[in-house]
Amino acid sequence: MTHVPDTPLLDTVKIPADLRGLQVSQLRQLADELRAETISAVSVTGGHLGAGLGVVELTTAIHYVFNTPDDRLIWDVGHQCYPHKILTGRRDRIRTLRTGGGLSGFTKRSESEYDPFGAAHSSTSISAALGFAVANKMAGKPGKAIAVIGDGAMSAGMAYEAMNNAQAAGNRLVVILNDNDMSIAPPVGGLSAYLSRLVSSSEYLGLRSLASKLARKLSRRIHNAAAKAEEYARGMAMGGTLFEELGFYYVGPIDGHNLDQLIPVLENVRDNAEGPVLVHVVTQKGKGYAPAEAAADKYHGVVKFDVITGKQDKGPGGGPPAYQNVFGETLAKLADTDPTICAITAAMPSGTGVDKFAQAHPDRSFDVGIAEQHGVTFAAGLAAQGMRPFCAIYSTFLQRAYDQVVHDVAIQNLPVRFAIDRAGLVGADGSTHAGSFDITYLATLPNMVVMSPSDEAELVHMTYTAACHDSGPIAFRYPRGNGIGVPLPEVPQRLEIGKGRVVREGKKVAILSLGTRLAEALKAADTLDAKGLSTSVADLRFAKPLDEDLIRHMIATHEVVVTVEEAAVGGLGAHVLTLASDLGLMDTGLKIRTMRLPDIFQEHDNPQKQYDEAGLNAPQIVETVLKALRHNSAGVEVEEAGVRA
Repeated sequence: MTHVPDTPLLDTVKIPADLRGLQVSQLRQLADELRAETISAVSVTGGHLGAGLGVVELTTAIHYVFNTPDDRLIWDVGHQCYPHKILTGRRDRIRTLRTGGGLSGFTKRSESEYDPFGAAHSSTSISAALGFAVANKMAGKPGKAIAVIGDGAMSAGMAYEAMNNAQAAGNRLVVILNDNDMSIAPPVGGLSAYLSRLVSSSEYLGLRSLASKLARKLSRRIHNAAAKAEEYARGMAMGGTLFEELGFYYVGPIDGHNLDQLIPVLENVRDNAEGPVLVHVVTQKGKGYAPAEAAADKYHGVVKFDVITGKQDKGPGGGPPAYQNVFGETLAKLADTDPTICAITAAMPSGTGVDKFAQAHPDRSFDVGIAEQHGVTFAAGLAAQGMRPFCAIYSTFLQRAYDQVVHDVAIQNLPVRFAIDRAGLVGADGSTHAGSFDITYLATLPNMVVMSPSDEAELVHMTYTAACHDSGPIAFRYPRGNGIGVPLPEVPQRLEIGKGRVVREGKKVAILSLGTRLAEALKAADTLDAKGLSTSVADLRFAKPLDEDLIRHMIATHEVVVTVEEAAVGGLGAHVLTLASDLGLMDTGLKIRTMRLPDIFQEHDNPQKQYDEAGLNAPQIVETVLKALRHNSAGVEVEEAGVRA
């Protein structure tokens, strides 16, 4: 039974304008109700809970103080945006989060005017906010831009690049550092709150300006000395020296759960002429919900759960292992006998399985934070010095390091191993996390080997093959979620580079599969055989280099060849077509069809439904073959345009 909280005050707030009609004294109750509603909604849908709970008060305060949507509020990553969505006209749909046709789990421009910038990847908010602020400045329009960025996201170089250019925005840019883990500078109670209010106030800023003018009239030396003294005094008290050096006026740290601190500081920041400003807010991830506060991950990402107990509905236990864990455990075993193997992840140790490796080999495991570019080039340096690095990064996050893959790895032909998780469609996270493009962007590179396992046993073999491959870079991509239940090999097999395997022999139709669509290809073959269309199925294993001999054989001995992959246009199908064209294999009238992800950014939904929409399940494979052969559904050959197949 769904737990629906009593929220009399929140019920009166549909949009932020309603919120701004409340008294400051009412905001504590509103925040408590907002937290309860967020917990209730996510208990039904699953999603990212901990981050949202940590910013309930901050979300309330920002919308109360600033004139959103004219003032542009930009959330970094977007994991924490559920309370924001509730306050911005979407409460009636909040229990559709991350479901087909429902609200996105992230900010999304097409969803609301209160989402000025879409997010799901880290560290983009300051750059985007700077763009909004400068655009308003150039157009002579009012309106500030407020970027909310977490301390983890601050580890990305992009955030510092943005801050280094932020002075162009002046006081139109406000950056709120949501510090919920690192505690860059821990708050020190009432004194810290008093100092934050003081240094953000117009009185202080006016006095500061007057003192500065007087100092200028005395001497440049005295002026510079006074400025430095003030800067370092505030820096020692409040940790702002770094941000001051980047051109920000620093305020903080303040308690991000104390509305009596948040409201006056944000009002001062809103009204003063200094800028850009960085407000350092310290919060607790999972705040206000005991099970989340007690959990190691603070309920970062959860499935449906019971509100009272916090127990998550993870379904029946057992079943096939997750691909990421198969990779991590296999790599850990290989490293037992190979001291050169090491693993690198970019803030996703459990998501990539590197946590399994780290438990066994902590001295050879490296979490570089949200710094994919650094991670790839760090791996290149390790490889150049004789190590065997495995760079384990989600497909969609590796996009951020493409220059490094090209320049630092591929051109130098360094043996970096790329373990690419979340390949293909990913379900509830939608287009922002879909691993659609890795085959296309990797297989186009000289020197690169690209593999994709059809099941978890093949992943074991490919992990071992990558470990043995010292002649250049190699990548293997595998999906989110669990395997299909095949036994894992006790002894891994070293695969021959560029060689696939025939898993089913036929005579008329050939399905060339790459990756985990193999199971659907075999189902399709059963249906086609039942229709009298003898079907071969090959697991190509490699998108680059292609198994030319196998492809030649399939083309020469079958009437129709269909390629199937969980990737965008430009992947396996394109490479097979290029090969067939180069070798003149289509000159005899061969029918080749390529099946791949559609040329759209697919919305979030159940993965099975996503693949149905993409046309990559068994029924669509059958339909593709029948159309190519000009057969109807009953398997009867028909005439089309006066031509018989």
